Amino acid sequence: MLESFGKMMLFFGLFLTVIGGLLLIGGKFFGLGHLPGDIFVQRQNFSFYFPVVTCIVLSILLTIIVNLFIRR
Repeated sequence: MLESFGKMMLFFGLFLTVIGGLLLIGGKFFGLGHLPGDIFVQRQNFSFYFPVVTCIVLSILLTIIVNLFIRR
């Protein structure tokens, strides 16, 4: 039981590492994080950033990718 849990944790760790790397590359080359519709409010000593459209785009892409690989 611990062996399967360990494999699952290793898989999720590698998955998160790959996704993090893609987000870093995507932010530099594809403008992820700076899409129209992302909320950015900046005041004198306060700034708030919420990437709404970026989250939606990534959610759609990840849903398509996961459905392609985990089709039963």
